[in-house]
Amino acid sequence: MRHDVDHEAMPPLAMMLALGTFAGFAALDTTAKYLVTIGYAAVFVVWCRFLSHAVISFFAFQGWRKADMYRMNNAPLQVLRGLLLPATTLFNFLALRDLQLAQTVSIFLCVPMLVTALAGPLLGEWAGLRRWSAIMVGFVGVLIVVRPGTEVFQPAVVWSILAAVTHSLYAILTRKLAMEESQVSLVFYSSIFAAVLLAPPALVYGQMPDTATDAALLACLGVFGLGGHALLVKASRLASASKVAPFIYSQLLWMVLLGYFVFGDIPDGWTVGGASIICLSGFYIMNRERKIARQDRLLAHAR
Repeated sequence: MRHDVDHEAMPPLAMMLALGTFAGFAALDTTAKYLVTIGYAAVFVVWCRFLSHAVISFFAFQGWRKADMYRMNNAPLQVLRGLLLPATTLFNFLALRDLQLAQTVSIFLCVPMLVTALAGPLLGEWAGLRRWSAIMVGFVGVLIVVRPGTEVFQPAVVWSILAAVTHSLYAILTRKLAMEESQVSLVFYSSIFAAVLLAPPALVYGQMPDTATDAALLACLGVFGLGGHALLVKASRLASASKVAPFIYSQLLWMVLLGYFVFGDIPDGWTVGGASIICLSGFYIMNRERKIARQDRLLAHAR
């Protein structure tokens, strides 16, 4: 008899993989911030990130042997999804030029709330009053972090908000396409579209790496990105999505630590307070969605 994984304890290995996932994403943002602040064009850094991602995934998935890597059952949505991810990355890297890592990740952590809000009109998965209340509280946390109308608010904040919006749309499309497309095609096309689309502006505004260290860091962007996604897939195979999802908030800890040790940044009290509200709201939404999913399964079994 198959046990419901939602009631089982999360395996320690899954916890380690989930922590590693968001450590990888934090390392990606830290590396990107370093590269754009020393003078590399953001579009060039984004292109290097997806070019190396595409090359690594081609060899990792043995693209010369797997036909399903190139098959698209829903080409228009695959293309749109493939454009949303580089847009997210570009907006995020533009924000990282001027904002602390803790600020960008605090804003980005509103993604679970945006997904819940957008899933209603786009997927027909409408949130109830409790989840909408949590969404509103979460947005208050975002306002505390960005503080519109004060000197803290700057154009870079807009880039970070756009990154959160485009990633939310990307997540919704991923949820929709997960039942239609193969996993390898979703990973491959999310990188190859970006590599091709961004090649012209990247070659115009890009430059040869100044040092071997810079070249290695540019190559590592794809390693951190693909590595994070690969660890997430492995963690999701060992534990339910509802148990893995809350670990996204560990990225805040990684970003604060890396921001301090690499750039000497210390988040102020407003950022910490706003981020805490966002995290608590996100935890509530995830827990509420898990309870609703469990109730739906029980009702389905009772019929």
